Amino acid sequence: MPEKERNASHGKPEAFLNSTRAGMLQTALAFTIWGFLPLYWKLLTRIPAHEILAHRIVWSCVFIFVLLAVLGRLNTLVPVIKDTKNLVKVMVCGFLISGNWFTYIWAINSGYVVEASMGYYINPLMVIFLALVVLREKLTILQFLALACAAAGVAIITFHYGKVPWAALTLAVTFALYGLAKKTVNVEAAAALALETAVVAPIALLYIFLKQSSGTGAVGSVSASTTLILFGSGIVTALPLLWFAQGVKKIPFSTVGFLQYIAPTITLLLGILVFKESFTKVHLVSFEFIWCGLLLYSLSLTKRFRKIPWQKIPAEGSPGANKP
Repeated sequence: MPEKERNASHGKPEAFLNSTRAGMLQTALAFTIWGFLPLYWKLLTRIPAHEILAHRIVWSCVFIFVLLAVLGRLNTLVPVIKDTKNLVKVMVCGFLISGNWFTYIWAINSGYVVEASMGYYINPLMVIFLALVVLREKLTILQFLALACAAAGVAIITFHYGKVPWAALTLAVTFALYGLAKKTVNVEAAAALALETAVVAPIALLYIFLKQSSGTGAVGSVSASTTLILFGSGIVTALPLLWFAQGVKKIPFSTVGFLQYIAPTITLLLGILVFKESFTKVHLVSFEFIWCGLLLYSLSLTKRFRKIPWQKIPAEGSPGANKP
């Protein structure tokens, strides 16, 4: 029997598995790039975080629209614009990811690389919390324990230093909400990213114009190489977001949280080994509680997927194919 017919006769399990593998690869690649991004933003420490964010938004928008034009896919934007429900979700995604970007840039260039990594370690557990509160999913005992461990980790560092790690929590919440929103948006990845950036681009462009017209803008006051790095922020932003947007549609939402361990691990190592940030015993204890939560979360995923009979896996494109 030909491969194509064999797939059709068995609910296309091979097609589903290939799509899942592709989704995991795309998502893992996105998180790997995000893990190394502190090295990129550290090259722009002379520029204020607000201005870096504005350029990041504008050049991301330019890059993705040029890409769509070259691929002849600008027409994919029309159905989204006409669909009010999807358009509103895309707009929400645009503001959520902008808030996440600003917090991350500020944290990196203000010497909070370790705290930024904490935020993305907390994020998978925030995904569980959203699954419970927003999606009304039933959580296992292991998942409840995972949430408790994460909360304990944040509480320890808050109590010791007398302040809440707001940067970490903001990064965790905004990206978890962004991932949830992306999961519900029925829009092709590139078109969604184009509109997400287009929503906030006018605000960013106005900010850049005001900075440049007042003589305090970065362009013209920093070196040519720094200016090119600033403009290049659009590419390093858009590419992993495209891979993430494509990958998240092909794998369960819970698996997205699991793969996200990649980014904070790289970022934490950069903070300690490259940027020589302080990593005290209190940090270690706090992170240990969070890592314990992630371990319990991983065990809950393992137990879940062992129970899934392969013959009941939905084919890619069927109503249940991309549900968590």
